[in-house]
Amino acid sequence: MVRYKATISYDGKDFSGFQRQPGRRTVQEELEKTLTRLNSGHPVSVHGAGRTDRGVHAYGQVIHFDLPQKREVEKLRFGLDTQSPDDIDVVKVEVVADDFHARYQKHIKTYEFLVDLGRPKNPMMRHYATHFPYAVDVDRVKEAISFLEGEHDFTGFTAAGTSVENKVRTIYSAQVSYDQESHFLRFTFTGNGFLYKQVRNMVGTLLKIGNGRMPVEQVSRILTSKNRDLAGPTAGPNGLYLKEIRYDNEKGASHLRQ
Repeated sequence: MVRYKATISYDGKDFSGFQRQPGRRTVQEELEKTLTRLNSGHPVSVHGAGRTDRGVHAYGQVIHFDLPQKREVEKLRFGLDTQSPDDIDVVKVEVVADDFHARYQKHIKTYEFLVDLGRPKNPMMRHYATHFPYAVDVDRVKEAISFLEGEHDFTGFTAAGTSVENKVRTIYSAQVSYDQESHFLRFTFTGNGFLYKQVRNMVGTLLKIGNGRMPVEQVSRILTSKNRDLAGPTAGPNGLYLKEIRYDNEKGASHLRQ
């Protein structure tokens, strides 16, 4: 068997998330169907680095899969790309070591979240940016977002009922920018891992702070108290993008060796 690693992007609008689910259309299932066709009808299992939710998009999701023979990687990429649905794009394919695992190999992730502050909203972006029709003080958001950087227990920003016991994660960079022409607010978070709905909960809280309905210090209170009830609402999935994943041996992943 030969193990392959692929970088993919997808439009999450018509998917019920990445992970295979009975009776629902998912990214994993579509890729497995394509790979099975390319593998002469023999089933192929796909493993992803992250399990994006329904409606969440990706520029740089990473998967791995095994095939019984070594193939020319560009031909494999082309075949997988052209035979997969139009809302999936296969950016790159490479051969990796047999013990490589897209999810469990040490890596850092970068997520982006796009918020449409326009009034009225941009109808062309309704599936790709979460609309927030209230005034936002970007300087307040910039001040508040800085408290998220570093190693913290993010229990207060985790969806209720999550089964993960250790909720300590490190955010290496948390940034926000505003484009006055498009009225888009862009959040960018880079860290060694993110909990279920963590990014969407952080954004929902930061928007409330920007609107003046929470103090700037609320982020620190949530981190210290580990109380989800003190955080803001969960922002919608349509503005969330899995932007990039970098593994320990790759350029730009120096955070992992600190």
